[in-house]
Amino acid sequence: MAHLTISCLFIVLSVIGINGAVVETTTKLQGYSTKYDNFDVTKILDSTRLVRRYVDCLMDRLTCPPEGKFLKDIIPDAISNKCARCNEKQKKQAGLILSHLLLKERDLFLDLCTKYDPTGEARKANGIDEDYDEDYEDSK
Repeated sequence: MAHLTISCLFIVLSVIGINGAVVETTTKLQGYSTKYDNFDVTKILDSTRLVRRYVDCLMDRLTCPPEGKFLKDIIPDAISNKCARCNEKQKKQAGLILSHLLLKERDLFLDLCTKYDPTGEARKANGIDEDYDEDYEDSK
């Protein structure tokens, strides 16, 4: 079960592009703004109400606070370039968020996947097949 949980976490991080893969380019990509690098995501993750509020922001169901709007604006690019523009602190924050969503708020994680990977292309590219949901359910 622990192996499956770790495998699921790796797949999630890969899907969202936070696996730290080295992107070989001839020019260095400009990084994302560091304005929210010191934002304490653990305070948000400690509150189910706030987690749902931020997911609602990302899903266009509610207006976003400034840091939510920033995240919403960069998610598509971060997915498409495997977070090549993210700094280490941003990768760590994303990892904390994704780990929490996958392990404690899986329904919200799946909502976000539906919006930000509607064709399933990123999931397929990272080895998530149609039986993924069934495998996860077996590990509970």
